[in-house]
Amino acid sequence: MVAPAFSSSVALSNRPTRGANAVCNRRPVRACASKVSDSEWQERLSPAEYVVLRNGRTEWPWSSELNGEKRDGAYHCVACNAQLFESDTKFNSGTGWPSFWAPVEGAIKLKEGLFDRLVGQREVSCASCGGHLGHVFRDGPKPTGERFCINGITLRFAPKIEGGGDE
Repeated sequence: MVAPAFSSSVALSNRPTRGANAVCNRRPVRACASKVSDSEWQERLSPAEYVVLRNGRTEWPWSSELNGEKRDGAYHCVACNAQLFESDTKFNSGTGWPSFWAPVEGAIKLKEGLFDRLVGQREVSCASCGGHLGHVFRDGPKPTGERFCINGITLRFAPKIEGGGDE
């Protein structure tokens, strides 16, 4: 039996994949959420990316190849290409999702609802396109004490190239 792609009753047949034909290798165009229609998001994103970024779902833990990514570089939003995290803030939280202790300044927005307050988490979204990225918890390492637990399918890793900068 094939595991569903998401832990929240989403009807997709396979787990999200990464690799040669994967979404993380695509170079998306930066776009403002208010100027992009729902049908345009569906065209730009894979079905798996769409349900996480636009519908706030969660991918299965341990399904992202980015969990094991150790190279220097930056993590960008797969929907709009905004830089979200630097590799030097990534750590192994043991949770099954790429985790960071701090975002790039101004790159994310936090939302906290009643349920979030009860369980001690806040929703994390891309400040540029509004896409749902994951959640932040107050159990992270120093210096911030925060754990940004991010769906790997929402990220594109850009390794640092020799001589500085990212790919």
